[in-house]
Amino acid sequence: MLNLVDLPEGVSAKAVLAQLSRNPHLKRIELDRKVRASYVPNDPYYASAYHLARIGTPSAWNSTQGAGVTIAILDSGVDSAHPDLAANMLSGYNFVDNNTNTADVCGHGTAVAGSAAASSNNAVGVAGVAGQARILPVRIGSTDGSGGCTAFLSTIVSGITYAADRGARIVNVSFGPLADSPAVQNAAAYLKSKGGLLFVSAGNSGVDAALAPTASMIVVSATDSGDSRTSWSNYGSFVTLAAPGAGIWTTSKGNLYQQWNGTSFSSPVAAGVGALVMAANPSLDNQTVESLLYSTAVDLGTAGRDPYFGYGRVNASAAVAAAVAKRAPSDTTAPAAAIGSPANGATVSGLVTVNVTATDNVGVNRVELKVNGSTVAVDQAAPYQFSWDSAGTANGTATLVAVAYDLAGNAGASASVGVKVANAAPVSPVTWTTCASEGGVCKFTSTRQVRYGANNSFATLTATGSIACNNNVFGDPMPGVVKTCQYASASTVSPAPAPAPAPVAETWTACGSEGATCSFTGTREVRYGAAGVYASKIIAGATACSNTVFGDPVVGTVKSCSYSSITR
Repeated sequence: MLNLVDLPEGVSAKAVLAQLSRNPHLKRIELDRKVRASYVPNDPYYASAYHLARIGTPSAWNSTQGAGVTIAILDSGVDSAHPDLAANMLSGYNFVDNNTNTADVCGHGTAVAGSAAASSNNAVGVAGVAGQARILPVRIGSTDGSGGCTAFLSTIVSGITYAADRGARIVNVSFGPLADSPAVQNAAAYLKSKGGLLFVSAGNSGVDAALAPTASMIVVSATDSGDSRTSWSNYGSFVTLAAPGAGIWTTSKGNLYQQWNGTSFSSPVAAGVGALVMAANPSLDNQTVESLLYSTAVDLGTAGRDPYFGYGRVNASAAVAAAVAKRAPSDTTAPAAAIGSPANGATVSGLVTVNVTATDNVGVNRVELKVNGSTVAVDQAAPYQFSWDSAGTANGTATLVAVAYDLAGNAGASASVGVKVANAAPVSPVTWTTCASEGGVCKFTSTRQVRYGANNSFATLTATGSIACNNNVFGDPMPGVVKTCQYASASTVSPAPAPAPAPVAETWTACGSEGATCSFTGTREVRYGAAGVYASKIIAGATACSNTVFGDPVVGTVKSCSYSSITR
């Protein structure tokens, strides 16, 4: 679990780190820091995608082009309308602004996504390494004001966890270096526990980064068209693979194509090969896939693993062939699957429990639940039961199919079940308007929620017309920091001139007393306080219910946490 603490202005982060590092109740603590996207843009006048032939993708494509595998691109966003990406895009999340807008803010993410999974064999533009894989865009980065992109470790960790929980088996982060971050290592280990692999870029400083090796992630250095390490690629004992990263033709923001340089692009090239291996033999677990990537890599430099190329330059042809060879040829019988509930024709809403039975002559490896053709959940052990969030599907008829896989890679699909999705209209997002600084008076029309605080820590009250913006009224949610008041975009009491369907109401579920941990699914607003005075934050998964996280909105009173019914 990741807990992010904002420190008041003027407080030494290093001093707090030194104090907390001696706290026996804390396993790990590190400073949240920005890391830079690992790329160097180049002139777009060379039309040779040499890297695809160099790593043997044409041969690998005879077996697979990555269908059935989801690659999460944690970056500056992705241009989802690009003609070479649109067919492969899934809906994702923006951890910078805490919304679902994953548009590319600086162009880097679109280029990274195309390197891994631009559509192939479509007579358009370029081809990604795994051109039939799905792309899950997760925005974790922002522009840095100088044309580059940066991201905080905390958003990267949230993005990895999000991707793992949504079934992404390949996750790429072309920012860094990241191998020395305990928080990122923990998130990578969580992804591995879910069957996924994390690929990260080594960085572009051209130096020995002097980072310790880690088995939690695959760190990729960059080679050129002659299989030599590029002068700008970082190296060191932490490097595990190499891949082409110089002069990579790929998609660019605004329906363009350009040539890019950097370990930002060697990493998704290697990640694309990982997706090909998984698609070639779906029965392989992630540790076997990782082992095949290493054992089939072309050994460059010093024999064996070395600090410049790791185990070698990735070899798609050999890795896919090795994955195909591991298929069990004696078993050609597909598993049988059936959906027990919901019933065909049922009307559903919210979280829907889907029960599936699956059998096989040898053994069922996993069962995937597909809604309208897209995989929404995976279960690897009987009884096979899924919790499908129907809010992510448009109202109307939805088709459910369960697909069971055995260890030989055989797949058997259930009969389709048609259900009627009937969710209430979503709650309109609330926007906040700053109306006064600390010590002033906040004025507005009608009755509204007003929040008071700073640095994403707020106490909230409901008021009519105006309210004093001070600690006496709200408590002090962020001691030692100048605070402001903001009022909500919608009034809490709306006139009803004619009967109308009841709006969807936001409800709050108590999840922990002061000092406990509040856990929940998805990303939600969590509020902390008592007697109608709360500090709130947008958090993914879980949080400590304490003054350290939220500040103290009601001094001297025992407080509790509750989470919103609305996922963000």
